[in-house]
Amino acid sequence: MHLRFSTAGESHGKALVALVEGLPAGLPVSAEWVDRDLFRRMQGYGRGARMKIERDRIEWLAGVRAGETLGSPVAMLIPNRDWANWEDVMAHEAPTPGELRRRRVTRPRPGHADLAGVLKYDRVDARDILERASARETTARVAAGALARRLLDEFGVEVGSHVVSLGGVRAAPPAELPVPLNDASDRSEVRVLDPAAEPEIIRRIDAAKQAGDTLGGEVEVVARGVVVGLGSHVAWDRKLDGRLAGMLMSIPAVKAVEIGLGIEAARRPGSAVHDPIDPGETPSGRGEPGPPKPGDRRAGFRRRTNNAGGLEGGITTGEPLVLRVAMKPISTLMSPLPTVDLASGRPANAQSERSDVTAVPALGVIAEAVTALALADAMLEKFGGDSLAEMRRNYDGYVAALGARWAALRAGVEEGP
Repeated sequence: MHLRFSTAGESHGKALVALVEGLPAGLPVSAEWVDRDLFRRMQGYGRGARMKIERDRIEWLAGVRAGETLGSPVAMLIPNRDWANWEDVMAHEAPTPGELRRRRVTRPRPGHADLAGVLKYDRVDARDILERASARETTARVAAGALARRLLDEFGVEVGSHVVSLGGVRAAPPAELPVPLNDASDRSEVRVLDPAAEPEIIRRIDAAKQAGDTLGGEVEVVARGVVVGLGSHVAWDRKLDGRLAGMLMSIPAVKAVEIGLGIEAARRPGSAVHDPIDPGETPSGRGEPGPPKPGDRRAGFRRRTNNAGGLEGGITTGEPLVLRVAMKPISTLMSPLPTVDLASGRPANAQSERSDVTAVPALGVIAEAVTALALADAMLEKFGGDSLAEMRRNYDGYVAALGARWAALRAGVEEGP
């Protein structure tokens, strides 16, 4: 089985739609659970006026009854409140096809999909491109990701994030990240775990707004409680690191993804990169290792470090997944860059649309969502099941067998010939 999702809708259209297929029957869900992540996506210092208009909440359309999934596709609707201000511009029908001329965009923005899109799709109005290319679409992804997160929660997987840099200011998070991670990072206006860095980040956001500029940054996503053995080494498209990277790179404005040490691993010798493997510890954490505990997701092994970020050979190791995502500054500038007017062919300043100064704090929430979608897909691929109960039996049997195999091996070695 696999988890599939798709989204529909334009930034200033009537609504966004998220369709999720593959969730097992019997998964407890609620609109409140989904809406919580939609609210988190709207927060963060540096967001624009659009977030003051919207009140993102889902409406169930299909696939849920009495608070549980049915095993059929789940459809969710997220109305756009701003549609009332754009209905004439985004009308679905016109007396003559293509007649709409209001708020046309003929001055493509450098860094956006505007120019490449109008050339590819043979359009003259870049609004036909930018409405779908807008990061507003990620609202539907966050809704879909909330359902994936709900499935992972049933198996003890926590997905969280925090901002590690914004506007050139690097945060210094604690050596041991707090648990749960989001409870700590969400308390910060810019979702950093370093109180000393927050004032300078806010100052730079204010300065960028005054200058009509925008800022980018990096977030770190951490998934704890992931069982060993998700993904596979046998084919390129089954490697979980590739699937995660592809999902994260698909987020608008993301330009780089790292796993574990990432690029830094290329600068060190192997002895300073690879994670030594030890037998699992006794319950006290000291002395000779004992048999794996029931439900041990690492099958009785542990790593002294986690430079690999929880993935080796495209397979999860049982250590936390650690992913870093870099977002460029938003391409809509209030002090616009030079471009060419598609209507006249003459040099012009790029279009200025209402926008954020930065969306890096929101990026963490979006990155959590797509990470959860990739992990839930890998869980369904590995453990299947038409119902949540069946999937749980498959999961529990796998974890128990991992532990029993290692315990038997150790017993044989200790007893000798």
